[in-house]
Amino acid sequence: MGFTVGRLILISLGLLIFFGVAERVLDRMHLTDKQAFFVLGAIILGSFINLTLFHSDILTVRINLGGALVPFALALYVWIKAGTAKEKIRSIIGAVFTAAVIWFLGMTIGSEYALPVDILYLYPLIAGLAGYLAGRSRKGAFIAAVLGVLLFDVSHGLYLIYNRIPGLVHFGGGGIYDAVILSGILAVCLAEFIGEGRERMQGGPKSHGRDESVLKNLRTAGANNRKGGERHGERT
Repeated sequence: MGFTVGRLILISLGLLIFFGVAERVLDRMHLTDKQAFFVLGAIILGSFINLTLFHSDILTVRINLGGALVPFALALYVWIKAGTAKEKIRSIIGAVFTAAVIWFLGMTIGSEYALPVDILYLYPLIAGLAGYLAGRSRKGAFIAAVLGVLLFDVSHGLYLIYNRIPGLVHFGGGGIYDAVILSGILAVCLAEFIGEGRERMQGGPKSHGRDESVLKNLRTAGANNRKGGERHGERT
């Protein structure tokens, strides 16, 4: 397989865009720069490692470390760090909702209608949107999208076993461009874009009925962002 100069340029641009967006997403979830770079490094290195977890005449189960295990570990970390019990419960419900949406669309639209693209390429978009709608907050959206795709893979494996259909379940098989990672990134971007728009329209984050610790974190993050912008303006 030969790589032309044009293809290499496109791949390089794609990587730059991906990691630029991914770093911003990680920053928005209040990870430090070191933590963000560590996660990105683990995703890159892990994308080259595939492990076979199970193999039989009917089903083979594999996992890509960078495309599935690292995002799962990050989602678990974010879930533990979630501000309130309500947010934790909402994100888990959101993950189940996301998996159900993907399953429904895959079994109906993907099997009955001719689509211009493979339904597999739509999974990140579907999961990202469902994850945002279910999680709403940046952390909740990320958890719902990532765990939702993984839950869908689990349900797909159970479906193959129950119907005795030979097949492969490959968690994170697409590496750094797998639906698990892309869904989480897209969900956070939607939460960021729509959330900031709502806050601007209402003159700031909603405070009525919210936990005081969450409000304190929001105010602190906002103050830090303003200071960072001022320092950036001074340097430029």
